[in-house]
Amino acid sequence: MPPPGAVARIIEEVWPAAIHIATEGPLGLIARRACRRRGYPFTTSFHTRFPEYVHARWSVPLTWTYGWLRWFHGPATRVMVATPSVEAALRERGFTRIGRWSRGVDTALFRPRDKAFFPHPRPISLYVGRLAVEKSVEDFLRLDLPGTKVVVGDGPQLPALRRDYPQAVFVGARHGEDLACHYAGADVFVFPSRTDTFGLVLLEALASGVPVAAYPVPGPLDVIDGSAAGCLDENLGEAVRRALTIPPQVCLAHAQTYSWENSTQQFLGNLDIFR
Repeated sequence: MPPPGAVARIIEEVWPAAIHIATEGPLGLIARRACRRRGYPFTTSFHTRFPEYVHARWSVPLTWTYGWLRWFHGPATRVMVATPSVEAALRERGFTRIGRWSRGVDTALFRPRDKAFFPHPRPISLYVGRLAVEKSVEDFLRLDLPGTKVVVGDGPQLPALRRDYPQAVFVGARHGEDLACHYAGADVFVFPSRTDTFGLVLLEALASGVPVAAYPVPGPLDVIDGSAAGCLDENLGEAVRRALTIPPQVCLAHAQTYSWENSTQQFLGNLDIFR
């Protein structure tokens, strides 16, 4: 970690047209302090339901963590969020000056491919993401499903999940073309998280022609609900079984409505240009 003075000097040397703080972590705190001391306006973004993560791990009351987040984001000229449901939830907790910043997907990389990629019994139910308690991966692994469960990703829960669910296939973290082939080789993408604010992996799966099964919570509700490209149900196993009947063309058509160009224009429109 650089000392606070170093970050302030970098800002002075770069002389930026705008400053965006992307995370509430240590670097974000240092940048926030530098901006506040020099009177520079800045924007922030809310990517993760951090209070719910902390509550899941250590039972810290949500009101405490949201109070700290209001303090962090309070001076920002715009707090960018990905979805209407996250915006509504933050407004209920006292956040103001909220702007929309949706997501985009690389449809050149993530696209339908040969289903013969996996040698395992079908259907292939796929999870992609961090393996940590707040992602609720065990909700997926406990399901009684036909075929094979494949898990792509790494994280602190990996050793325990491998031990407790030996019937699942754990392939570790994957990237680029390799990751895209894993997506496209699946028959259904299972998203068990209840805490993500968007879930870019949803778009990557849909762009690969793979339907989504998830809980009816913020993130999946914003991306999937009403699109016919996936199924949302508190009974996750039922959502998987219904999603398996969705044609790949429906998934691909929905993914193509999320462009990188639109995402970029939203971000630029939210910036506070001050120099």
